Amino acid sequence: MVEHGDIRVVHRGGSKINSREPVITSDSRFLLCASGECVKVFSTDTEECIHDLRGHTDLVTGVLLRPSNHLQAYSCSADGTVRLWDYTDGILIKTHVIGYPIYSIYASANHEGVIFIVTPMLSDKRSELFQLVAVHLPQSGDQLVETRELSAVLSGVSANPAATAFGRGGEYIVSAKGVQLHVYFFKKQKAYRFFLKEDNKKGGKNTFMCVACHPKDDCIATGHEDGKIRLWRNFSHNKEYTYSTLHWHHSAVSSLCFTPEGTNLLSGGVESVLVQWRYNQESQRDFLPRLGAAITHITVSPDGALFCTSHSDNKITIIQSCVKVSAVIQGLVKGESVRTDLMVDPRSKSLVLNGKPGHLQFYSLQRDKLLYNLDIVQQEYIHESGLEQFEVVKAAFSASGNWLATVEERKQKAAELELNLKLWEFDEQTQSFVLNTTISAPHEAQITAMCFCHTTDSQTTVLVSTSKDGHFKAWQLAGQPHTQDEGPSWLCDFVGAYHALVPECCCFSADGSLLAVSFQEVVTVWSPASWELLTTLSQPPGAIRDLCFGRLSCSKYLLGTTANKLLCCWNLLTCSLEWSTSMDVTLLLADPLSENMVTFCCQAGCTDLFVFKPSEPRPLFSHKAVCSGKVTRAVFAPREEMLESCEESSQWLNRSQLYFLTQYMDLMTFTTKAEEDRLMASSKQLVIDDSVAMTPFYLLLGKHRQQEHGDTLSGPSAERTPLPQGSVAIRELLQTPAHVLPSTSFLCSMFVQSLLISVKDTREENKHTEEEMESEKEEEDSEEEMESSATRQEQKSLGSQTAESDVPALTKSQARELRRLKKLDHSWLTGLLTP
Repeated sequence: MVEHGDIRVVHRGGSKINSREPVITSDSRFLLCASGECVKVFSTDTEECIHDLRGHTDLVTGVLLRPSNHLQAYSCSADGTVRLWDYTDGILIKTHVIGYPIYSIYASANHEGVIFIVTPMLSDKRSELFQLVAVHLPQSGDQLVETRELSAVLSGVSANPAATAFGRGGEYIVSAKGVQLHVYFFKKQKAYRFFLKEDNKKGGKNTFMCVACHPKDDCIATGHEDGKIRLWRNFSHNKEYTYSTLHWHHSAVSSLCFTPEGTNLLSGGVESVLVQWRYNQESQRDFLPRLGAAITHITVSPDGALFCTSHSDNKITIIQSCVKVSAVIQGLVKGESVRTDLMVDPRSKSLVLNGKPGHLQFYSLQRDKLLYNLDIVQQEYIHESGLEQFEVVKAAFSASGNWLATVEERKQKAAELELNLKLWEFDEQTQSFVLNTTISAPHEAQITAMCFCHTTDSQTTVLVSTSKDGHFKAWQLAGQPHTQDEGPSWLCDFVGAYHALVPECCCFSADGSLLAVSFQEVVTVWSPASWELLTTLSQPPGAIRDLCFGRLSCSKYLLGTTANKLLCCWNLLTCSLEWSTSMDVTLLLADPLSENMVTFCCQAGCTDLFVFKPSEPRPLFSHKAVCSGKVTRAVFAPREEMLESCEESSQWLNRSQLYFLTQYMDLMTFTTKAEEDRLMASSKQLVIDDSVAMTPFYLLLGKHRQQEHGDTLSGPSAERTPLPQGSVAIRELLQTPAHVLPSTSFLCSMFVQSLLISVKDTREENKHTEEEMESEKEEEDSEEEMESSATRQEQKSLGSQTAESDVPALTKSQARELRRLKKLDHSWLTGLLTP
């Protein structure tokens, strides 16, 4: 068995962008947000992702602009490091190794060279107790710095980043947890604590949810679980503090933020409304409603021009001064659960799953961007708890991607289950799916599984659905419409059953010649051509939970998992059990581009991954504890380019990439070290347009293309030693941001040395050239004689290279043009001459 070695489980595509508060840069041009293991830099104008700041090896837990340099930003991570970035160029400047998981980061202009982080109590990394720590960043020229100078500020703080904030330019720091409010004054080095009762007289909960501090006044705003906002004043004395109460939100206040001048206070919660309170005139409020989902974070640009809200549906909304929405950055929508399977659209190669209520979302994993939402239910969603509405519970694509089948259901308390089966056809003009057929009540009970036949014959497109009513139905696309105005529609072609047992899952073979349907403990195999029952396969007790046919050379195998923790493999040629093993398989999946299959197995509260071929009992690859909890949703996505990995442990990742959802709704995937290195290199590469003019600076960059053998070479380009390409000094100068470069005197000697050209091998040729130039000056009147002499000399000097490079001798006109260019000292233009 091959262990995982250099293969890692990472967040790559579809990560949460709403887990931490985003940051707007000083010029309001860019927005930075944590996204999985990287920091994304978005344009506030175009909504496009400009840079992926990669380098962390665990979840990024905070992003912060550096107070002393507005072109740089800090990021912290659970990997125990704080990294300094140049976000405009996407370059990592420095890494500070702290050594403890970091959950949030803060900084103030009053504390230069110091950042504040929240870590677990240093005595125990697994402790649920957290502390606020000041980190003194050492002044070092190294890129990797061990930072161990830590000093505790507050203990027993909350790990929630919204529960801590700096006040009055950094004079004090405020942290809230439970029903306690902590205020620490740096000059006094004194901490005050304020307490609230857990419940008020009206039954509301006083638990602190978030805090914000006025930038100029001694005022602290706190949001609470019952929807109230308290404004605290006079808290520099432990017993003389006062607070006033504001109340508009009907549920918990999730975020508070003051504008840079302190004239307004912004608040948000589950109502999807941004509320703007006038400071000291709190009775005057402005509202920006219908933002689409509950607000989780609010931030304001340093110049106050842009507001920004994060939402529970993994969305960031950019707002122009609380007036109108100017941009929306939408991530992968992940609710509490995914009712449909994870699917890949055969056409766009995008990930498809439940999105907004009643919708399917099409998400590009390569671009990490939502493409569009498809409204399946086509009814207005009402945000009301306890109200039963239609939900999309099943979906399936045909092999070509021309057809999409969806199932929506609604179960009312005093009514029967409502079911709709809808067939959608892809429209080439609109480049989207259009509803073709709606089948009301396709079954009498819930639909348990659904799949398309994988045959490429469009005339026999077949969809099979199984239901708890004890039947499976085959739906076929009718070729001839009833009238000329109508297009082809879907009709029921066959209804099957087996001994009144309930079918749980179904699966077509790769060529579409067989259909397998499981009826509790029995697997039935049918012929779609005649709907004849071909054979039955049984196994000792245990209901079948998953069925999957082998692919390519393993197409003769059928695999299934049982409720009694068995993985079975049947040989369809002999209709017998090939092998079985005891495994608690939560998900069985086949790679459509290879013979490989994967199983996710739950053991001791964690999920293990096994990769194997049905024809071989020995697993090709295993990865223990890929995540905690069970994995019930996964999909193979085809790669745009093959990896062509030679390592045995990673060859199963060459053609397809495996994505899976954890119980916490995190989309994870597997990556190799070589793939990570390639991504890091591409993000750091200096991109230069090949259409740039051929100038000396262009040659200095090392982008000049040498002419191929057989092309005519001019004299100077053949004689001159090429300029150094890719030297360390040039890369250092051109690829490092100017504001972080060392002094010019430090680089000068190394840079000048790199430009020096060795004359050892070309001394003789240079001698001939100098003699020729002197003779040109002395005999300008005898033009014809100089031409013949120069031609012979050029032919002689090039003659020694003819055997190696097959370069023909220069003609008379070319030699004349060459001498003219030499005289004008424009030798860098010789590459543009034609033979």
